[in-house]
Amino acid sequence: MSNSLRNPHQERWKFRYRLGIAWSLVSVLFLVLIGRLGWLQIVAHRYYHTLAEANRIAIVPLVPNRGLILDRHGIIMAENRYDYDLEINPRLCDDVDDTITALSRLVAIGPSDQRLFQKMRDETHGLTAIPIRTHLSDEEVARFSVNRYRFPCVDIEARLTRHYPLGEEASHLIGYIGRINEDDLDRLSDDDQESQYRGTNHIGKTGVESHYESLLHGTTGSEQVETDAAGHGVRQLAKTPPISGSDLYLSIDAKLQHVAEESFGTHHGALVAINPANGEILAFVSQPGFDPNLFIDGIDQEHWNALNQSPDKPLNNRALRGQYPPGSTVKPFMALAALQLGRRSAEDTLADPGYFSFPGSSHRYRDWREGGHGMVNMRTSIVQSCDTYYYSLANDIGIDTLHDFFTQFGFGQKSGIDLDGEAPGLYPSTAWKRKRYHQDWFAGDTVISGIGQGYVLATPLQLAVATATLANHGVRMKPHVVHAIRNATTGKMEPFAPEIMRTLSFRPQDLNTITDAMVGVTSPGGTAASAWTGTTYSVAGKTGTAQVVGVRQGEKYNANALAEHNRDHGLFIAFAPADHPRIAIAVLVENGGHGGSVAAPIARRVFDYYLTGKAAPLTSPLP
Repeated sequence: MSNSLRNPHQERWKFRYRLGIAWSLVSVLFLVLIGRLGWLQIVAHRYYHTLAEANRIAIVPLVPNRGLILDRHGIIMAENRYDYDLEINPRLCDDVDDTITALSRLVAIGPSDQRLFQKMRDETHGLTAIPIRTHLSDEEVARFSVNRYRFPCVDIEARLTRHYPLGEEASHLIGYIGRINEDDLDRLSDDDQESQYRGTNHIGKTGVESHYESLLHGTTGSEQVETDAAGHGVRQLAKTPPISGSDLYLSIDAKLQHVAEESFGTHHGALVAINPANGEILAFVSQPGFDPNLFIDGIDQEHWNALNQSPDKPLNNRALRGQYPPGSTVKPFMALAALQLGRRSAEDTLADPGYFSFPGSSHRYRDWREGGHGMVNMRTSIVQSCDTYYYSLANDIGIDTLHDFFTQFGFGQKSGIDLDGEAPGLYPSTAWKRKRYHQDWFAGDTVISGIGQGYVLATPLQLAVATATLANHGVRMKPHVVHAIRNATTGKMEPFAPEIMRTLSFRPQDLNTITDAMVGVTSPGGTAASAWTGTTYSVAGKTGTAQVVGVRQGEKYNANALAEHNRDHGLFIAFAPADHPRIAIAVLVENGGHGGSVAAPIARRVFDYYLTGKAAPLTSPLP
């Protein structure tokens, strides 16, 4: 009965069938395995070999030394000096977090220190020693040294860090470096410069430090380190040394800069001195300044609030970005325009009753001298700074013609100086007002522009460039603050090539007329005569006083009745020696009053030092 139920033949067939399927499956899987192995070994060999090497080899950046900034005579204005840092080598630590906790009992380690440490640890894969605290004091160094035996993976290292030995002097010119932030990273990414800043924590933020960042930073090197399975460094495979940044020799004379800054006393303002022949900036002052050393490792909140909230605005670069009415400093340029355009001759006279008014109008544009100057020719109009003469002249020439003339000197446009953030100033026109205010231009707007008021605005830098152009017989040079660049590798000095921006064609006799009148300003009878008594050289200058707030019709200006921040600005422009100019200057003293009494004495000390090597001592702050 049982034999009839079994079918050996069928069972054998099923067994062989199942075995065949299993064998086929195994064969297919084996072929797949062989194919995959062949693909990995032959086709994808290079790709996976590269990945394996990347896991085995770490690239550690080597940060270059930042270039120095020096004055034209080699006085250091920004340097790298050794500072003590506390470093942890993660490869030698059993537990980095426990080590930091123990260290914090000896040395103050804040949250920001720990965040920066972790960031650098991630970047370097823990293959190199990383600072956990920078700028250790002598006391902190001594305290750690006594406990050094407890920390086998911690050491004190002397590292180069940025330092500004002159402190606040020339701070707006030199600028400062600071820690790289998200905006900096975005900019570096856009410029495809991220690789150059691997391992670098600082970047130029303002001034020369920012504009010449690519030269000062140098070229980042690298080190190939073989690592074990745990990621620990085993040996050095290759090294590309970093290339230090170039040293910059500025056109600035540090001693002249010191004289210029101390001459301001407690006043706020700006000064720009320039070599007319080549455009080199000799002194660049914005008062008050700030200490750039505060920003290197991130300024603390207390100092930031003190600077940012101060009514003195020490972070405002007045020389580069301050836009002020130029006042009567425009009068020599107005007179030159009259001569060039044939609207006046040097001998033409005008009766000055103390005001200018349009025919049939009762409104009077007053002269600064009550009762006027009598009969005035061109020379007298500059020497005595006669407003009425220039009210009439501006009305005769017209604002659009004046706009075209003044822009030749650089008014209303950026000078192109090798510093970032320059303001353009403003010299108006009928088209400008229509676009800006959707209003027509009025004749009264033209009249007050003749004395540098109304819509006219200029930076101290623009005034200096315009004055230098006048001194250079119409050749306008591009201003620059770098005198030469020293290659860090070869030591070769590369002079900065001067650049002519524009050559203006003036009749020599017209320039002589203007220069002679400007010499009269600093001579007996001129508005700046008292500041230039006893000079051994001739000076061509012009005073200026710019209103901050207007005075009502019929009222007399009274500085004592106004808050200090509403008082007039004092200005002075000049070049010397008048017959062969070597230096041109623009000085602005905020709320200082008349330019002849407050701005001209500052220019006198700067000229004395530059031309004779000696400046009069400051016995008391300037008035």
